Amino acid sequence: MSVSPALIPGSSADSLRDLETPRLIEHILDRYHQTHRRQLPVLIALAERVERTHAGQEGAPSGLVELLMIIAEDLETHQQKEEEVLFPMMLAGGTPMIGFPISRMMMEHADVENQLESLRRLTDGFTPPAAACGSWRRLYEEALVFHTDLSDHMRLENEILFPRFLVSPPSAP
Repeated sequence: MSVSPALIPGSSADSLRDLETPRLIEHILDRYHQTHRRQLPVLIALAERVERTHAGQEGAPSGLVELLMIIAEDLETHQQKEEEVLFPMMLAGGTPMIGFPISRMMMEHADVENQLESLRRLTDGFTPPAAACGSWRRLYEEALVFHTDLSDHMRLENEILFPRFLVSPPSAP
């Protein structure tokens, strides 16, 4: 059973684009921030079990626990910055200086994309060997769900939330 909740009904990109900023931030906090905080401990525990049990076997992941722990630490720090600094600024209507924290978050998103690529590579595209045990299969299934959730989360912020607060240059006449 996956630790990722199903999307709320009507939460397509178009319907999310139509949400008022406070409701969109609430959705990000509930659907993504809390979900990632549940997903990562499960993934780390599964990865520890699989790496320990299958160490040395062909195709067994190596370094996955370490990567997931780095992702967990980086993601928690990132989410705290959003929750304690950026989102309150947005809920207050933004400030002329909001571009700096948004730019920082977007740079961190680019770093996370690299981490997610490493996750894909370490799991052979989330494809366990044919003879993999149930824990190994669940690890890769949950890792794929996490990868998808985190990618969707970043896309929602980068493409829908953040542009609401970035000043566009004036268009030429």
